[in-house]
Amino acid sequence: MTIAPPQPAAPTSGDFWPRRAWRRDRTSMAPRPIVLAALAAGLVAALTLQVTVVGLGYVVTGTAVAVAVFATRRTMPTAVQSVAIVGALALLAVLSVRGAGWLASVCVALSWVVGSFALVGGRTWTGLAAGSFALWFTPLRVARWTRRGARRWHSSGKVPVGRALGVAAVTAVLLLVFGSLFAGADAGFAALLGRAAPTVHVSNPFGRFVLGGLVCGGTLGAAYLLRRTPRVDALAPGPGRPVARWEWVFPLALLDLLFLGFVAVQLTVLFGGSTHVLTTADLTYAEYARQGFWQLLAVTALTLVVIAVAVRKAARVEVVDRILVRVLLGLLCALTLVVVASAIHRMSLYENQYGYTRLRVTVTVTELWLGLVFVLLIAAGVRLSGRWLPRAVLASAVGGVLLLAAIDPDAYVARKNVERFGETGRIDVSYLGSLSVDAVPALDRLPEPERSCALYRLDRQVRGESQWYEYNAARSRAKELLAAHSVGSCERVGS
Repeated sequence: MTIAPPQPAAPTSGDFWPRRAWRRDRTSMAPRPIVLAALAAGLVAALTLQVTVVGLGYVVTGTAVAVAVFATRRTMPTAVQSVAIVGALALLAVLSVRGAGWLASVCVALSWVVGSFALVGGRTWTGLAAGSFALWFTPLRVARWTRRGARRWHSSGKVPVGRALGVAAVTAVLLLVFGSLFAGADAGFAALLGRAAPTVHVSNPFGRFVLGGLVCGGTLGAAYLLRRTPRVDALAPGPGRPVARWEWVFPLALLDLLFLGFVAVQLTVLFGGSTHVLTTADLTYAEYARQGFWQLLAVTALTLVVIAVAVRKAARVEVVDRILVRVLLGLLCALTLVVVASAIHRMSLYENQYGYTRLRVTVTVTELWLGLVFVLLIAAGVRLSGRWLPRAVLASAVGGVLLLAAIDPDAYVARKNVERFGETGRIDVSYLGSLSVDAVPALDRLPEPERSCALYRLDRQVRGESQWYEYNAARSRAKELLAAHSVGSCERVGS
């Protein structure tokens, strides 16, 4: 009789990760404190988080989630985890200080990445990227984890969570109904009840319920990741197969020569300033600065790709190979720093000539950050060891975004354009009016009618009352300024 070979077990639904990275989980059970803390975090989000409002609710909800995930664990967070938690919450705190929606989006997205790193870690580029998406693969695992925990609670004879929630819901309904009736019957009792009850205004109850459920589920998923952590670095590709020495030395050497030629020309431009632009035939500021900046930004980004490929393909076993890697890639990084300086110089010329915009400021900061990345690459190349590099780049990105928030880009753009208006008499009030409430203090210094035209839209944006969890320092400041000096009618002015 022929015995058929054993067939591999079919993958469990929802297990998309290789077993080497994340083993299947059929035994772990969710502890009761974690579930209760996740429900509390969901309630906090439902009551305080307005997704469309840049305000305090984001950091309040983030803090509730962090406490629910880490405080219910017996072991304390490591030093790296603690720094990551503080960084993630600091990014969310920006939303209570700055009013720019685009900056808020960047902070929330980066906070997600840093928070994911606090949960699953990661020492490789692949690990950091995979960890950022790990939470999206937890729903089925979390459902089984929670169900197994609920069965244990039921069999232990303790009060089931479901019944406790049912009793809480019935109690809330009874208090709401009878409290409303008593408040309608006696004005004094209504006033007393109003002072005792928390001032939380709930609009769109269904949307808030869905939001609270999503935050509750996300908190449970984060708690599960912290306890059943996937090995995200196991997904990283293995070391690349080295090629012959001439195959990587030849293109890198020629690329270094090309960079040297460009840098030799740029040194004249950097020290020549605007004179180079004015004395070159058929060369305008727009052609020199605008197009040149974007091309050099592309050069900077593509150089990172070249270095990544070269590191995988270049052999480093022999001493000669290690010397060549250090010299060729180190020179390429050093020359790229000159390219970064040239790109920033071009954008500075363009801003001085044509004014400041949000895009021009942010891409300049991005280019500065890329320059820092190349400095880190040089440091890693000295010892040919870059295990620390992914985390350092992530930390530099967090520091860069927090620094950008401290600079206050919209306010900086408005202030520079107001100063330029005083010098040249030229201003684009339509563009300035599209900035966020961060720009109000600078725009408030404009004369009329430019002031009213620039603040017309922002004045209507800050009107109305807001709840405490919607507080935003920039919006509050703008509201005070516009209340003290009202915005008049706008007689359209030219840019």
